[in-house]
Amino acid sequence: MKTPSSLITLGTSAGPSLTPGRAQTSHLLTVNDTYYVVDAGDGAARRMARAGAEVRDVGIIFLTHHHDDHTAGLGTLMSLAWDRQRTDPINVYGPPRTKELVDAIVQYCSISADIRIADGGRSIPLDNMFFGHDVGIGEIFQDDNIRVTATENTHFSFHQGDAAGRFKSYSYRFETPDRVIAFTGDTGFSPAVTDLVKGADVLVTETSSCDDRKNRMMDDGIWQAMGTAEREGIMRQATMGHMGLDNIGKLATDAGVRKVVLSHLTRRFKSTDYEPWAEEVRNHYSGDVVIAEDLMEF
Repeated sequence: MKTPSSLITLGTSAGPSLTPGRAQTSHLLTVNDTYYVVDAGDGAARRMARAGAEVRDVGIIFLTHHHDDHTAGLGTLMSLAWDRQRTDPINVYGPPRTKELVDAIVQYCSISADIRIADGGRSIPLDNMFFGHDVGIGEIFQDDNIRVTATENTHFSFHQGDAAGRFKSYSYRFETPDRVIAFTGDTGFSPAVTDLVKGADVLVTETSSCDDRKNRMMDDGIWQAMGTAEREGIMRQATMGHMGLDNIGKLATDAGVRKVVLSHLTRRFKSTDYEPWAEEVRNHYSGDVVIAEDLMEF
């Protein structure tokens, strides 16, 4: 029997580095045949094609934050929907500056769109179809299929000086007719996120290891090329702006979630096996832990 909702992990790689075999972070939630995209990293549109999903039907997109591994595929996804004769608006919801981002996409894609309009294949200007919405926290969206609640997480809480408080990063809770699906987005450990995801049937988490990240940078020579301030900055971001594997397990336990999907996977150091990471999460959580691959369905 077909259930009202399904979730496909379109892209499961963290950025900014590229991971062979994985697109960057993106998810496709389908509820009663309506699409909701959560983040749109590079490769999102190609993965939708692989999943057999029609990009023309994408009308509602949510962004957790504005790092380009979550947004680099947004313009392509929206432009392709327009190219494929979509006439209804595409609405993008996210933290402050989402409208600015979508306005920039309109500008970026407008040269091609102007040519296609001149070619005779289209007649609707992009700025009549593409709309960005800056939203706050709390309930940010509701329709006949879903109710969406957002909270600010700690992905940017370590910022200092003029950057302190300037950028926002959100976690989301989607309540559908048959279950609750939550997304941590990128975040450090956060009581607000724990409260948001309580009782979720599926929790999609970002997944990283500070040690693997540092060892990989050292192996690539990037670490040696950094100055002391840059090294301190990247380690502060890795430890304060992201959740360690133990914290994923503790979060899932404290929130009483039923299944954890480990996604937004940072590249491992000289390995492609993420099972040791899953085992570390299981040390702190007794529920189901799944290592996401692109195009998995839940």
